[in-house]
Amino acid sequence: MFHNSYIEISKSAFQNNLQFIKNVLGNRAALSLVIKGNAYGHGIENFLPMAEEYGVNHFSVFSADEALKALKSKKKHSHVMIMGMIDDDQIDWAIEQDISFYVFEFERLQLAIQAARRQKKKALIHIELETGMNRLGFDNSEFGKLISTLTSNAKHLSIEGICTHYAGAESVSNYLRVQNQIKSFNSHLENFKKQGIQVKTRHTASSASAMTYPETIMDMARIGIALYGYWPSQETYMQHILNGGKVNVNPLERVISWKTKVMSTKKVKKGDFVNYGTSYQTNRDMRVASVPVGYCHGFSRSMSNLGRVLIRGKRLSVVGVVNMNMFLVDITNYPNIKKGDEVVIIGKQGKNMISVSAFGEISNYVNYETLVRLPEDIPRKIVE
Repeated sequence: MFHNSYIEISKSAFQNNLQFIKNVLGNRAALSLVIKGNAYGHGIENFLPMAEEYGVNHFSVFSADEALKALKSKKKHSHVMIMGMIDDDQIDWAIEQDISFYVFEFERLQLAIQAARRQKKKALIHIELETGMNRLGFDNSEFGKLISTLTSNAKHLSIEGICTHYAGAESVSNYLRVQNQIKSFNSHLENFKKQGIQVKTRHTASSASAMTYPETIMDMARIGIALYGYWPSQETYMQHILNGGKVNVNPLERVISWKTKVMSTKKVKKGDFVNYGTSYQTNRDMRVASVPVGYCHGFSRSMSNLGRVLIRGKRLSVVGVVNMNMFLVDITNYPNIKKGDEVVIIGKQGKNMISVSAFGEISNYVNYETLVRLPEDIPRKIVE
């Protein structure tokens, strides 16, 4: 194949994570798998069909372009929900395709009503409420107008859900803020009921809130990062342990591995500089391996002289500056390493592992950012 590196997606790891999340949610809530950011870098066209194999049939995306990818990848019975961006002229398309979408402002609500009226088909909408994130959603001052608009246009709308997103659920320092957001949502919900507004699904929980605030698990939970094998934060992992989880036994398994191969090897004399500039000077005769991945592939330049990779099960150091298309690794102590050997950038090899968090800490990226920065044109393949 024509590629410098490739990404492996583990079915067994995903199945493990899915079972863990099902145990967290119990029988009370349906699951919506969040596949925004190209399925957190894992690839929508690969990840969605694999998830369907294990019974997942509801998928949350951020935008209409992601919804289109999901539409092309999914089976007929699966549903796609847009949580964020959809252009005005894409609302007709969403209604035609039975895609549901968030409504968090009156302009979008009116456009949805107009499109539904033209098509003589109900728009599938989720009403997003402002509870404390101060990002998107109808707030208290808009409640009366919102109820009036929904009631008078009931024949054009199917209110699939009422939802919010909690700010700060991943940190205990935000405990009071989250509690206030939960109270705010429940208050809104009661007002909807009093006004006779029928809502099919209440959904507020993300990975962080589902594991830290069980009361946020309602009719459906939108789970992203945990299903890919990562904790939203160390605090959520500690909360799991405090709730009875075993110490040093992580129930989540990383789904993704990123691999390439040694492009070439070269000897460097003592005292010479390696690669661009003068950031690395040898203090002995050395041997280096060139790896055909660089910052254009998502391997950050900040990994220069700091990064680590695995070759033949050994954790080896990046030396010199990370280039646009390659970097160098010190292989002096391992004369058996040769051209064509597998290089693990993220993942396991032998007894060692390079985690996304370790990769991210060096490059100053959080797990989420490291994953979604992986270019879409790196080939993804499903492995057992």
